[in-house]
Amino acid sequence: MSEVALSQTPDRSEQDMERLADLAADVIRRARAAGASQAEVAASISSGLNVNVRLGEVETVEHTRDRGFGLTVYFGQRKGSASTADLNPDSIQATLDQACAIARYTEEDPAAGLADAARMATSFPDLDLWHPWSIDTAQAIELGIAIEDAGRAHPGISNSDGASVQAGEGLSVYANSHGFVGRERGTRHSLSLALIAGDDDGMQRDYWYDSVRAAGDFMSAQALGDKAAERTLARLGARSLSTRQCPVLFVPELARGLIGHLLNAVSGGALYRQASFLLDQVGKPVMPAWLDINERPHLARGQGSANFDAEGVATVDSALVERGVLARYMLSSYSARKLGLSSTGNAGGIHNLVVDAGAADGERSDFDGMLARLGTGLLLTEVMGQGVSTVTGDYSRGASGFWVENGKIAYPVEGITIAANLRDMFNGIVAVGSDVDIRSHLLTGSILLDRMTVAGE
Repeated sequence: MSEVALSQTPDRSEQDMERLADLAADVIRRARAAGASQAEVAASISSGLNVNVRLGEVETVEHTRDRGFGLTVYFGQRKGSASTADLNPDSIQATLDQACAIARYTEEDPAAGLADAARMATSFPDLDLWHPWSIDTAQAIELGIAIEDAGRAHPGISNSDGASVQAGEGLSVYANSHGFVGRERGTRHSLSLALIAGDDDGMQRDYWYDSVRAAGDFMSAQALGDKAAERTLARLGARSLSTRQCPVLFVPELARGLIGHLLNAVSGGALYRQASFLLDQVGKPVMPAWLDINERPHLARGQGSANFDAEGVATVDSALVERGVLARYMLSSYSARKLGLSSTGNAGGIHNLVVDAGAADGERSDFDGMLARLGTGLLLTEVMGQGVSTVTGDYSRGASGFWVENGKIAYPVEGITIAANLRDMFNGIVAVGSDVDIRSHLLTGSILLDRMTVAGE
């Protein structure tokens, strides 16, 4: 697929970022003049096109153009924040006045303040994140219909929940009174399709999607439609299971959810509130000794790539789990001060977390190889509900997927619940596949666990 500009106008992103940077610097100067000892500004402009079609007809067309401006001021260690979506001078001044008024009446917080000046990013290599997509409404509709037609052409597909085509681009500037000004621009585009199949046993629904920085990296409309149809039809004839304990293989798009639970447990907010089952675990084993998880913030076209975090702190390659041992927490400057530690450059979140493929025997396996490693057990393709506790690590969710026997898929299953404790789940990882899902900033293949409780009939 081709990639040019989302709108038909010339690319003004560089000029718009400079305008945001000038505005941020001016507001910081005015905040200091109003008595603030420190100040920081985050400003953004985003635009996009979102088209939804169903059964060959247009359902919705949405063009968006949003602006955001947020200001935080510090009077000593008293903090005030205010924001607006209007970049007109009067609105900016009102936002500044409001932030200063809030700060003057809040309690002092010893952990409040900007990140350390010495930690500010000074290098800004091009991470290849800017790929505007020249697609107008008519072309997006045509593409959506082509995706849906590809899926609906499969025998057994009885209905459609529709196809979606989204193109988006965003600019942002973060600046603070250390003199730091960071500029970022990036694009995100996506395609998706949800289908319905039915037989004498009932109806089943499933979907597929693709998400990229550059439209030229999309899978084809035919391939996306085929994948959505294949997944939907495979669910027909689903049955339940008797209650048992067995190995469970999480497909990559669910495996990254497991890694997300790890991140929640090692995030500064959970730790300083003492609301994490991984409290005081740095330097201790939390996963098998063969497993490494690393943050890689500077991957070209990465979904989470960035040269600096939400406080301007430079991002760096860093181990999170090294040979199974928790190497560090995930901290902003605020949470770091609360814990008596230093920022890890993770204000705003993690930047491209890579889970290394492998197993205790040193072998790497693709998806078919992971099914062979599973042998007989549950292949998990969907989880439901919110039954995960970061405080205790208890994990219990509704689920569906496939029962696997001797490394081969035997039949689909649904109406089951899987349960365990995250601490045991992390320690019970048998293997991580090489079938990495690149549609996220959490980069992992499928993950095989030695056992979980599966409750069904």
